[in-house]
Amino acid sequence: MSEQIKKETQAAHGKRVPAYVWVTLGVTLLTLLLHAIGMSGDLVNVALIYLFPVLVSAVYWGMGPAVYAASFSVIMFDFFFVPPYLSFTVEDLRYLISFVVYLAVAILTASLAGRLRQQLEMVKAREATTNSLYALSRQMTAITDLNTLLVNIATQVSLTLGKPAAVYLPDGQGDLLVTSSSASEGEKDGWGDGESEIAIAKWVYHHGQIAGKGSSALRESPGLYVPLRTEEQIHGVLAVSMDAGEVHEQQEQLRLLEACGGLAAGAIARVKLAEEARLAQITAESERIRTALLDSVSHELRTPLTAIIGSATGLLENDTLFTPEDRRELTGNIRDGALRMNRLVTNLLGMVRLESGMLQLNRKWCDVGDMISVVLTQVREFSPHRNIQVELPDDPAFIYGDEVLLEQVLVNIVSNAIKYSPDESQIVITVTSDKSPSQLTIVVADQGIGIPEAERIRIFDKFYRSESTQHVTGTGLGLAICKGIVEVHGGTIVAEPNPGGGTRMRIDIPMEAHGSRFPYSEQGEVEE
Repeated sequence: MSEQIKKETQAAHGKRVPAYVWVTLGVTLLTLLLHAIGMSGDLVNVALIYLFPVLVSAVYWGMGPAVYAASFSVIMFDFFFVPPYLSFTVEDLRYLISFVVYLAVAILTASLAGRLRQQLEMVKAREATTNSLYALSRQMTAITDLNTLLVNIATQVSLTLGKPAAVYLPDGQGDLLVTSSSASEGEKDGWGDGESEIAIAKWVYHHGQIAGKGSSALRESPGLYVPLRTEEQIHGVLAVSMDAGEVHEQQEQLRLLEACGGLAAGAIARVKLAEEARLAQITAESERIRTALLDSVSHELRTPLTAIIGSATGLLENDTLFTPEDRRELTGNIRDGALRMNRLVTNLLGMVRLESGMLQLNRKWCDVGDMISVVLTQVREFSPHRNIQVELPDDPAFIYGDEVLLEQVLVNIVSNAIKYSPDESQIVITVTSDKSPSQLTIVVADQGIGIPEAERIRIFDKFYRSESTQHVTGTGLGLAICKGIVEVHGGTIVAEPNPGGGTRMRIDIPMEAHGSRFPYSEQGEVEE
């Protein structure tokens, strides 16, 4: 913006010489025109008409050509219209007073017109400055990365002022370094990394004062340095290289640079606060997960370990006192505790594999009926008081997926249905298939305590457990693992209310993967 104003000013100075020529031609032609239309006897109107060249000169060329137009108009008025004609002498000395008044009025009018012209130019310059600051503000607001923001600041300030700019920020040890810099066309790249520039920038950073050309401190410096200050702290320094011959523009550039520095400081503070908030959120989430993991694992491991140790100790120390039925019960306790620990470790390893992206699917065609049979075998040992009913379609249902992982999903869901439903209640596993979208739906419905509507999405978060289920042991990992495995297979899992009371867990999963081939021929024979 300042570079543009400078070019316009130089162009205006370049036009001053022909302006006097145009003024001379204009007054001469106006004189000939007044003679041609016969206004030699109407001196008052002639004098007023001669004010037009003065006003035009003041508006378009400034004060100098306007004064020249006024003086030349008086000369032409005296020579051609005041008796004796074609002579610079006057018969009536009162005309001299008229000439002086005319010159005063003409110069005053030219001064007012020139002042309006200057104010118009000032308004245009301020409008350009406002537009530049607005554009800079919009660009800074859209950036969330600190390095990108600093490069953008240096580039935009350099484009706005037409001069090389640099941004200084402290490093980890507190030393001020050039973080980003920009140079205008024709200038040396990398301005601002010299020893003198860095020394001045450090002084500005530590004292919080503006320094350099156009300021009250270190004014002999070729650059102008502004601290990037907010209410809380000074984040860095914004510097711009200044030319020695631009003293008349320094105050305007100083105000513009201060405004840019204020915008830059606010943007840097915003990005830093956002980064600190993100790190704080990650730290808090990590701490929450660590605490939940330790609490859940310690609680979940302590119970089966206690049962295993107690049962094993009883068998070792008092084996002769137990009947075969007692030994069978103790052995069953050891087995149940080991299975429970195995499920916990399996869930933990599954979550680690999901979070790390190391989960690899071993896809093959899986019979859903066979998978459910395996799942019921695993959960039947701790569900003696549940009535589990399975409803399969008439035709065999197949899924192209990882059989082990899908079985883990069903084990977790059925185990939850058993844990959160009362004794002698019914659990229904329904499998349906829709041929058109090639999708299989598995629904596990229980008659348990149910899940509040507000928590039906949150139960799939890691370590989340509903307030209504705190009395039942668990880690809060099972459903999170189920969601991850189902989504890896391209499916979805949702929790719904069971019309008969309780919860329905619905799994929608594609029956075929892209490029897979169904293992049965049209005649129902297995293809090799």
